[in-house]
Amino acid sequence: MTIYQATPPPQVDDPSSTGRIPAVRRQRRLLRAVLAVIALVVIATVVVVEVYTGAGFSPDGTNPRSEVSNKVPEKVTDGGPVIDMRNGQPESLRMPKRTIALTFDDGPDPTWTPKILDVLAKYHAPATFFVVGTQVTRNPGLAERIVREGHEIGAHTFTHPDLARIPDWQRNLENSETQLAIAYATGRSTLMLRPPYSSFPDAITNSDYVTVTQAAQDGYLTVLDDMDSEDWQKPGVRQIVRNATPRGDDGEVILFHDAGGNREESVAALNVLIPQLQADGYTFTTVGAAMHMDVNPEASASAVWRGRAMAWTVRGSDGVLRLLWYLMIIAGGLIAIRTLVLFIFAWAHARQRRRSSWGSMDEPVTIVVPAYNEEKNIGAAVTSLAQSQHGGGVEVVVVDDGSTDSTADEIKKLKLPNVRLVQVPNGGKANALNTGMAFASNELIVMVDADTVVDPDSIHRLIQPFADETVGAVAGNVKVVNRRGLLGKWQHIEYVIGFSLDRRLYDTMGCISTIPGALGAFRRKALTQVGGLSEDTLAEDTDLTMAIQRAGWRVVYEESAKAYTEAPASLGQLWKQRYRWSYGTMQAMWKHRHALREKTRFGRGGLPLIALFSVLLPLLAPLIDLMAVYGFLFLDRKVTAIGWGAMMVVQVLTAVLAFRLDRESLRPLWSLPLQQIVYRQVMYMVLVHSALTAITGRRLRWQTIRRTGALTQGQPAG
Repeated sequence: MTIYQATPPPQVDDPSSTGRIPAVRRQRRLLRAVLAVIALVVIATVVVVEVYTGAGFSPDGTNPRSEVSNKVPEKVTDGGPVIDMRNGQPESLRMPKRTIALTFDDGPDPTWTPKILDVLAKYHAPATFFVVGTQVTRNPGLAERIVREGHEIGAHTFTHPDLARIPDWQRNLENSETQLAIAYATGRSTLMLRPPYSSFPDAITNSDYVTVTQAAQDGYLTVLDDMDSEDWQKPGVRQIVRNATPRGDDGEVILFHDAGGNREESVAALNVLIPQLQADGYTFTTVGAAMHMDVNPEASASAVWRGRAMAWTVRGSDGVLRLLWYLMIIAGGLIAIRTLVLFIFAWAHARQRRRSSWGSMDEPVTIVVPAYNEEKNIGAAVTSLAQSQHGGGVEVVVVDDGSTDSTADEIKKLKLPNVRLVQVPNGGKANALNTGMAFASNELIVMVDADTVVDPDSIHRLIQPFADETVGAVAGNVKVVNRRGLLGKWQHIEYVIGFSLDRRLYDTMGCISTIPGALGAFRRKALTQVGGLSEDTLAEDTDLTMAIQRAGWRVVYEESAKAYTEAPASLGQLWKQRYRWSYGTMQAMWKHRHALREKTRFGRGGLPLIALFSVLLPLLAPLIDLMAVYGFLFLDRKVTAIGWGAMMVVQVLTAVLAFRLDRESLRPLWSLPLQQIVYRQVMYMVLVHSALTAITGRRLRWQTIRRTGALTQGQPAG
């Protein structure tokens, strides 16, 4: 064994030694924290608002009551549809003879309310609309049109709950928010309230009467109805007209709906009913006009402003949720496209490799191993490399990058004749690799991480593509060695599915983005042409690969060259590693962004694919899980389960394909569903953390991973 003491790299001023940098870092941490808090608050607000305002409801007649009414005064149950208890005593009011008040519940609806208003205008028939507050905030122009065209507007609560079955504070909230919505849209308030799921006076129960009493204390008239058109049942136009036609000379308050479903029959029935009753001598008026009351007085300026703020909140939440749904659809589409492309290209790649070979390459190889505090694994790693079965022979150059442990001593103990140890002061991985390249004796250089062991024939297989003179670099097939625990299994699945399949895709398209640091081979000429490894990014392997491709060299993938690396054994260590990878990849993409203007496969295909599938898709993918949770809690659970299950099926099929192509046992895939629920969320958060770091401009430092010595236990069995 030969040992060299290399000269230290030139020293540069460390900006972190100045007093200003810590303050800047604190400011950037604070900015990232603020951005994260804002995002969480926005999402939480959207969920709360949408859950509250988006609750679905059934038509009023579909919620029958079975309660008793022994506490309801007879003058109420036997009286008219308008109940006035504002003076403390119940008073029932009826419509004058041969007078009709058409009333419409549950709107305004952007489809059906305008059509109903057109029919009313056609026959000069005023009406009363009992509106739902959430509908008003979303359709303020329709509420304004209702009032502008001479109709009255009443409250039908904010979200259409059964007022008799909610606590007092919620009733007050429902009614007050509806008033604010009406004030914002029309500049008016209302004295009329129609409780949802109410019907005729004789159907009022004890709990309903409590609601009526409380509404009166708040200054409301309770307006029920005399006749129900039952248009919510969609019985046909003739039956609706029959249900709404008065018998005798009595005046009637007639119930219709302008929202809550398809109201085509209601519109058609009104076109028949109104002229028919007008021809029979009936007069159409509003509830307030019939009672000689101004039921829509002008609202206060503060109510208008508060209503505007509330409406902006609801509509803003609607917009954010709509955007999230659109982005989720985009993410789902990208996943489907990516899966289809992976299946096609990965299968084609495997068939192509089975039919052809690179030739035979027996040129000598130099293996460069950068090492920093790798005493637990370095012996197993270097031994496996030094014993590689390659006809041209291998030399191993281990660059000890200023280790503070016994890394150098472990190498010396091996006493292997084809291993050279180069010791340099700590200067980073890129500097260590460049140093090893300078000490290399051969044209073909393989770079292997110090936490990696290889199969005996891996180095020989790895360099075979160099038989093609246009090949400048080759990516090996890296696998997880410590896959016994759950975290190890998840990383093993990720390596096989994500890294292996992606490289097959990019190899087929001629635009591989990363030669893995764990196992990659290079021509010295290609390395020299791009100036070796750069310290500009934390993903020096990605940066180097992109530079080589931009220089015109081919980069290929050799799946038969296998290496086994120790993956992080704890969640904290995994976070550090992936944080660095994600941030470094973003740095490399930004550094090589001008490749988009170059006429290369990497510029035209590789970089856009990386941006689309490695950055944009992972950033959007959490929405699938987020909206799935939202759907399970607040929407149709069956539909949500089918949608999420379909995505899981896609993941399983992709995993099976990847494991079959890599000749891996399918046994670890039992943990795939749990990986999708737990592990994937961690990877999402890492990527978001990296994106926030990039946005705030922080320079992330290299982060080392603690080793457990898993390489000494040998390669995994399956």
